[in-house]
This record gives sequence, C-alpha cells and structure tokens, in this order.
Amino acid sequence: METLLLPFSPRYIILTICAVVTALLLGLGIVDRKVFDIVLIPIVIFGALTLLGIRDLMQKSHAVLRNYPISAHMRFLLEEIRPEMRQYFFESEKDGMPFSRDTRALVYQRAKMVLDKRPFGTQEDVYRDGYEWMHHSVAPKVHSGGDKFRITIGGPDCARPYSASVFNISAMSFGALSPNAVRALNAGAKKGSFAHDTGEGGVSPYHRENGGDIIWEIGSGYFGCRTRDGDFDPDEFARIAADDQIKMVELKVSQGAKPGHGGVLPAAKVSEEISRIRGVPLGEDCISPATHRAFSTPLQMMAFVGNMRKLSGGKPAGFKMCIGHPWEFLAICKAMLESGIYPDFIVVDGNEGGTGAAPLEFMDHLGMPMREGVSFVHNALIGINARERVKIGAAGKIATAFDMARAMSIGADWCNSARGFMFALGCIQSLSCHTDRCPTGVTTQDPSRARALVVPHKIDRVYNYHHATLHALAELLAAAGLEHPQQLRPIHFSKRSSSTEVCTFGQLYPALRPGELIDGTDDVRFRDAWSMARADTFQPAG
Repeated sequence: METLLLPFSPRYIILTICAVVTALLLGLGIVDRKVFDIVLIPIVIFGALTLLGIRDLMQKSHAVLRNYPISAHMRFLLEEIRPEMRQYFFESEKDGMPFSRDTRALVYQRAKMVLDKRPFGTQEDVYRDGYEWMHHSVAPKVHSGGDKFRITIGGPDCARPYSASVFNISAMSFGALSPNAVRALNAGAKKGSFAHDTGEGGVSPYHRENGGDIIWEIGSGYFGCRTRDGDFDPDEFARIAADDQIKMVELKVSQGAKPGHGGVLPAAKVSEEISRIRGVPLGEDCISPATHRAFSTPLQMMAFVGNMRKLSGGKPAGFKMCIGHPWEFLAICKAMLESGIYPDFIVVDGNEGGTGAAPLEFMDHLGMPMREGVSFVHNALIGINARERVKIGAAGKIATAFDMARAMSIGADWCNSARGFMFALGCIQSLSCHTDRCPTGVTTQDPSRARALVVPHKIDRVYNYHHATLHALAELLAAAGLEHPQQLRPIHFSKRSSSTEVCTFGQLYPALRPGELIDGTDDVRFRDAWSMARADTFQPAG
C-alpha cells in the first residue's frame, strides 16, 4: 500500500482549495436545508474536482499529474488544442505544414468557385534559398482552358488505351475514406471526365455508384481479388477488371508515406461491409504485407504486370512505387529489356505524399522525394529507349497548377492529387485521419460523422476544383508561350540556390541520352546503380 506524504506546497493549492470549499459548502448545507438546495451544484462541482485530484495523486501513469493534481489537466487540454491554435492564430499564410494556409484557402476558393486572387504582391521571399519560379514568354499564347489537356495511356501491347486527364484523384481507399467521400469524389470525376484511383482497399459499391472512371489499384493484400489464404486470385481479378468503369489497373509496389512498410486494419474495424469488399474474413486482422507474395524478382514482377493487362482484357496496366534503392528500379528496367514486357504507365509517389498515418521515421526520412523520383524514372526510361511507350504519373503533395507544371517539366505526363481533393471535400487538415474522428466526415467510418459530408454539394466542389486548377494551368502555360503541358521542359523553371545564385531545372535535372544506359553511361547518378542491377533479383550485384 502506497503511503502519501503531502506536505503543503503550491503544487497542491488547487486540490486544497477544492477540498476546503467542498467541506465548507457541505457543512453549510447540513446546517441549513434551504442553503443546501442552493449550494448543491457547487458541492457536486468542487467535490468532483476533489475526487479527480485524489485520483491524480494515486495514479501512476502520468508523473505531472501526481505532482500537480487537477491543474496539470490544463497541460493536456492545451496540448490537445495546440494544432488548432497554431493553425488559426499563429501560422503565417505560407508556414503551415503539410499544406500552408494559403494553399488550403486556394483549394477551398476554387472548389467553391469564389474569388481566388491575391492582393498587394507575393508574400513569398523571392530571394530565399529554394525559391522557384516559372519563366514567362514575351510572346504568350491565348489559352482555351485546360479541360482538353489529356494524354493517351497504353503502349503497343495495350488493346484498350485510356484517354486520361492530366489531373486525377490519387489513391485513397474506402475504409480510409468514408462512403460519402468516395461517392462525391467519383461523381465529381464523372462530371469532369477525369479518373479516380481506388487505393488498395478494393472497388467498393460507392466507387461504382456514380459511374466515374476508375483506376483499380492492387496492393500486397490483393483486396477484392484474393484467395482465402491471401494469394492473388486471377479469376476474381479478371471478373472485376472486366467492368467498363475500370479504365486502368495499377499494381502498388510501395507508397510515399511509408514505403517498405505493411499495414494492419485491426479486427475490430473490419466491418461486414469491409470484409465483403476486401474479401477478408470478418473478425480477423486485415493485413497488408510489406512485400508481395505473387512475385519476388523484377522478371516476375514484369510478368505479373503483363498478366494484369491480359486478365483485364488489354486495359493499361502499370505500377506505383516510391523510389528507394536506385538499383532496384534499374533492375526492373533490365527486366523490361530482358522479358520484352513493359508497363503502360508508372506512377511515381514521393515521400512527401500520404493521406493516412505512418511511423514518424518513415514519413519524414524514408523514400525519395517525388521530384527526384520522377526525374530518375524519366531518365531511366530514356536510357533504355522505353520513354515513348511508358507514361509517368506523379503523386506527392500536388495541389496547385504550379505544382503540376513543375512536376511535368521534369518528366511527368500527368499528376495525381489526394489531399488536394480532400480539401475540395471540406478537409480542414485537422490531422485526425487515423483516429476515426474526422471533423468533416472525410476520413471516418462513423456514420454520425460521415453524414456531415453532403454528397450533392461536394460533387460540384470536386468538379470545380479540378476545372479551376486546369484553367490555372492553361493560364500558366499560355504565359510561358506554350499550349499543352507536354511541351514543358526543365529549362522553363529556375531555382534559387543562394541569394545571388540561380540555376535552371535543366541544370538540376540533367537528361540522359536515348539508349545511354544500354550503351554504357558515365553519369554518376546511374553508372554504379546500373552495374549493380540484375533482372533476376532485387539484390545488388557484387
């Protein structure tokens, strides 16, 4: 039995006051019944605080509560509201992370189709290290809007190429998103003729409800096309992929927020609906492994992608990954050359991406950032003479037309955005996605919270955001004397490396010559990694 030694101290003054007030009020109430009716509520309040203080003294989990009973709860309250206080009162328009207040406001304004202009000049410090800008032309073009900015995805082996918008909804699974969020995103995609990536959680009824174009992502859990034992089920995949609403099929190798890391949806969260959609047992943990069971070498991976294309009836098949060891992606390139099987597209995710939760070390320090990843993949494909047949998508913190133009200048053919479209749905960056307590109904499975997201209203906002962003992209391109994003090149952008030094993206991201990897390269970015890469294994040679 623990002995409490409580010498009088200012640390206990609030508990002492509460105890004394409770005793005095209780004494007065006992002496005079009429007074008791008056002081009953104060007795309950101060008595509850006294009991709370005693509990604080006795508990062993929080040292600060043992030393500062009652008053220490203020610390936990302030800690709880700190993100909101910082976001609403202390951050500048440019400081907030992951997305600044200025960027969030821009998305909200475009989604609502209200004035999105800014007065009185830029708030950017244009002389700081890292400031970037796009070059304009003295002979600008007249733009006709960005809704016609489309690309055709599908190489020579693809029987059913897809004409895609250059701006699409990035992978977010049902389960991570609420039913209403999925409904609104897909209906907005339908209205704007752009694509909606399902994420690895499977094709849900909410994806199908409004008929928007779908990119079906298959992860290591093979949700929606798996056997009871968790293996890939080709027959079930072929059955689902035959749906005309599914325009492309995508293999998820890794994702930006937590590359090389699997995931677990606890059994308590595996509802009957999620069990049915993902094809996992009810009442058991839903495991997304860190590695794929269907392949273990680059050659096997290319064979799997080729099989996905065949099973889908010739629809574009590709894969998504965050670039890690350079020799591993180059091993995939060697597997393309050796097998003759090429993906129709590659989505490059950056470590700055991510809509869900991940370990801090993974989120902050693992994986290649999107721009370096896009440039690396773009040049690797040039180096093996495959760039013309393989399209590249970029995913990772893309929300504005400038974000898109910058990514496309260094090699992306199109861009995907997840959090941008979440903002269009009403996300306020409360950073509570993983708690099931989303205040706007976007990332929750709680029906009482999800009802806050009114689908018909949000459909228009998703459509408006897409339309307005492409309009802004068209304006940027026209100012640069260009007519289509495919004309963007690294020379169209510059970056300040110091207060007096500037370099173009052409200097930052130099290009390989066509076939240079095959012929032999001296480029230090590729030379050693290329020699280490092997088509029959992801392990480095030597």
